[in-house]
Formats: sequence, C-alpha cells, structure tokens
Amino acid sequence: MISIQLQSNKKIYFASDFHLGYPTPEESLAREKKIVRWLDQISADAQVIFLVGDIFDFWFEYKNAIPKGFIRLQGKLAELSDKGIELILFTGNHDIWIFDYFTKEMGIKVYRDPQQYSIQASGQTNPMKLYIAHGDGLGPGDNGYKVLKRVFENKVCQWAFSWLHPHVGISLAHWWSGSRKDPERINRELVFKGKDEWLLNHALEVEQTQHFDYYIFGHRHLLLDLAVGETGAKYINLGEWCYDSAETSYHYAVWNGTNMQIESALEV
Repeated sequence: MISIQLQSNKKIYFASDFHLGYPTPEESLAREKKIVRWLDQISADAQVIFLVGDIFDFWFEYKNAIPKGFIRLQGKLAELSDKGIELILFTGNHDIWIFDYFTKEMGIKVYRDPQQYSIQASGQTNPMKLYIAHGDGLGPGDNGYKVLKRVFENKVCQWAFSWLHPHVGISLAHWWSGSRKDPERINRELVFKGKDEWLLNHALEVEQTQHFDYYIFGHRHLLLDLAVGETGAKYINLGEWCYDSAETSYHYAVWNGTNMQIESALEV
C-alpha cells in the first residue's frame, strides 16, 4: 500500500476520461484549454492530482515519436510537476500504450493496474484508504474486451504495431475509436445498471477481503457515488469530460483531509 502524508491546507484531486483527440481536433482543443484552466485553478492547493485513465482518446509512444497535439496539457503538467505537485496517471483502455514518456519528461508516476493508497491527513487519527483504477477489465463480464486487452498488453503485439508508420497507426486507431462512439452505443452505455454495475461488483468483491474507504474509478462515463455493501465504503465514478453533458461532464473528486466531495468544473 502506497502512503501519502497530506499536508495541512492541501487537497488531493481526481479526474478521468478527458478523451483528448475526440471527436475533432477543434473540439478537443477547446476541451484541452478548459482542462488547463482547471489545473491552473486547483494548483493553488493541490498536493496530489490523480488522472484516472483515458486522458487521451488514443496514445501510442513510438521509439522516437509521440502523437501530435496536446501540447498545452503536457506543458501544464510539466509546470505542475516542477512546482512540486505530485502527478499520478493511470492508463485506460484508450491510452493503454502510455509507456515511459510522461515519467521521463514530467516525473509523472504511471500505473496500469489497481493501486492501494493510505492517506494520512494532518490532525486525523486514522488514514483514509483508497483503491484506485481506471476500471477497464475489472469485475464480471465484458469477456471480449478482457481478451482484447491481453492482446493490447502483449509485448509482441506492441512491437508489431510500432512498425506501422505513425500516420497509418494513429489514423487506424482514431478510426477504431470513432467507430465505437456512435450515438446509439453511447446512449446504451450511459445507463446506470443498478446491481449489475460491474465496477460496483468488483468493489464488493475486494471489500470482502480488505476494507477501503473509497473505490475510485473512471471508465464508465457516469457520475456515481454509491455505497459498497454495509461497511461504510463508497464507490465513486468520476464521470467524463468529453460529451458536454451537464449530468456527467467536467466533474472531479477532491479530498480535503476530512471529506471526499464531487465538484464541477463546468464553469471553469
């Protein structure tokens, strides 16, 4: 379990599913500028910022190249890191091919699997325990994607994709991503499934063996704050920043040392 000592008057922020690059460069750029304004705003009291996956709609790090664009976000992240704010990035199903660029260039810690955190706030007796992951491939069902994820994570497959010219590889990836975002599919996915919410079920399974105060996920594109059984644990899904929906878009979670709250960046 990773320990964090939260300083007095500092906060920890959580956001996910920016999907930069989607659906057009123009719309993505407007969203990127909004994200940068939000990062500017929270930098005044942020000690740690968790970016919980699918920050990019597609990302692949070639040996000597990265995808074009997103320079404003990269510059802001580098600035925050240089100021001493800890940045933690989880890969998602859309940016699974983030490797070591963000760590080497910006000092950002990158994780591919669920991580456990113990956060001790100043003046608090008991640490808060967090379980954090993007959420793809966790919980019951979705067996087709779980097989596909193993292919995407296979070193041989990654090596083979790297030999595609970036123009071909990135164009192919954007076509694949866009083909899975038709309005009917999005509407089907953005429906709360009650007891069948697979990330809630994953949290319930983990909670049977170890207690966490909060399970924090992205991936579902729904804004959720749900009890995990009767233990007092909570499952928080962070929503998304890519559909311009007042119900789900531009939200984030913040821990102030005492409470976990979901807040909106809609007006930023």
